[in-house]
Amino acid sequence: MRKTSLSMGIVLALALCVGRVSAVQAGKSDRRDFEVSRNLDIFNSLFKELNLFYVDTIDAEKAINDGVNAMLARLDPYTEYIPEKEKDDFFLSTTGEYAGIGSLIMERDKAVYISEPYEGMPAQLAGLRPGDKIVMIDNDSVTGWKSAAVSERLKGPANTKLKVTVERPGVEGTLSFELTRKKIQIPAVPYYGVVCDSVGYIYLSSFTDSASDEVKRALQELKRQGITSLVLDLRGNGGGILEEAVQLVNLFVPKGEEVLSTRGRNKKMDKIYKTTQEPVDEHIPLAVLIDGGTASSSEIVAGSLQDLDRAVIIGSRSFGKGLVQSTRPLPYNGMLKVTIARYYIPSGRLIQAIDYSHRNPDGSVARIPDSLTHEFKTAHGRIVRDGGGIKPDIETTVERRGNISYYLMKDFYFFDYATRFAARHDSIAPARDFVLPDSVYDDFKAYVKSKNFKYDKQSERILDDLKEVAKFEGYFDENTQKQFEALAASLNHDLDRDLETFRDEIAQLLSIEIVKRYYYQKGEIIESIKNDKDLEEACGILNDEARYAKILNLPVKKQ
Repeated sequence: MRKTSLSMGIVLALALCVGRVSAVQAGKSDRRDFEVSRNLDIFNSLFKELNLFYVDTIDAEKAINDGVNAMLARLDPYTEYIPEKEKDDFFLSTTGEYAGIGSLIMERDKAVYISEPYEGMPAQLAGLRPGDKIVMIDNDSVTGWKSAAVSERLKGPANTKLKVTVERPGVEGTLSFELTRKKIQIPAVPYYGVVCDSVGYIYLSSFTDSASDEVKRALQELKRQGITSLVLDLRGNGGGILEEAVQLVNLFVPKGEEVLSTRGRNKKMDKIYKTTQEPVDEHIPLAVLIDGGTASSSEIVAGSLQDLDRAVIIGSRSFGKGLVQSTRPLPYNGMLKVTIARYYIPSGRLIQAIDYSHRNPDGSVARIPDSLTHEFKTAHGRIVRDGGGIKPDIETTVERRGNISYYLMKDFYFFDYATRFAARHDSIAPARDFVLPDSVYDDFKAYVKSKNFKYDKQSERILDDLKEVAKFEGYFDENTQKQFEALAASLNHDLDRDLETFRDEIAQLLSIEIVKRYYYQKGEIIESIKNDKDLEEACGILNDEARYAKILNLPVKKQ
């Protein structure tokens, strides 16, 4: 009897404790709800008073959007408000699909130009070329329009017609083209092929809703061509749909493997993602190329394959985005893209590089230092670390381009010369065989000099800054002035010298722009991977069975 009374006492005590905890939690929830309601009332009343009494008319939409964006800016860069007019661009990033003429456009010199038609799309088939200045759409002049307005006008329902009038360099007057808009599907895999004799190569540009299927088809076709290993290029791939990353990993690992898990404040967002299909090839030697532009879903693929010891990761450290977003509908057809969870790859690590929940007093954020990261182990016991993105198994040196190359690109010298070159040459050699002739490079040099090309030299700016500091600190006298003058003379701008010093990289950038005029996106990739050091490193590892096995700590095969 005493035992029963004791048991009942414990039960009652526990019940009282639970009741108190529940009451505390309910109290916290009530207070939070009150704070939310109170502040919304304040904001609503404040804006009404401003709208009624402020000395100038307030643009309601802009003011509210500024307020919303300022609030979201305190969270992370991936949580954002998407108004109705921007939803099409958002869906384009996730589906790669829209209806229009199939061309990139660019804004320069207060006008809008065709910059890159897609092969086989209405713009290219109609005869529009890079460098064409758009002056009219149908019967409306677009002079002074921004690129966003021109883009909106070029898009429209599939199978509708429009007329685009352009001015073309070297052609008098204007040219008009009749086009029919069509459904445009931007490929996630713009190129795949065989490199290094028997190594397959697949370039994946984004994780749209067709990404894994496109990689699967490319892999199957390359296997039919007899490849013995594969390189998956994720450099510059900013990610996309999470589920597509899981399905892509599934092409190379068995059914039932955990690829990642997500954890959020709302436990409904906690989820484990596993492979659900039989793989296409779980044994083919695999290398993945990454760089600082490899982010989000790309990092899920690279990190999972690394954690599972399924691929050698080559390149430079990835971006470090370990956050998951989802969309929520808002009134008036708006949308909120909101971070709902963090994701963890198979070893259990989170690769998020920046902790946005802990900001500096000035509101800034910084990357997590390596000293504060933690060790995890891959399937075969290799040490990997969390925070700071995916660190490659083989790190390659990122070569910094010369300052002159940046300004030649920024000021459209490559683009404009390629436009002129294409107008004078009907064809060039196939992309794989094309080599920029010395005579063309010499002509490009003459073209640049004829335009009185000027570019910022960092060494000159730093010298000027140093001179100001020397004056401020009292070190500047007649002697130091002579030293500054001598140093300035040695740093004198010499365009001829710089065009020769950086000839190889300038010639490569020029070749890419020229080849793209004839062979479009595929040609651009083919040209860009010529003499690619990361790809050369990948081929060397994939063709060396012992080295590949050692890197991944694979079991030694018995002879």
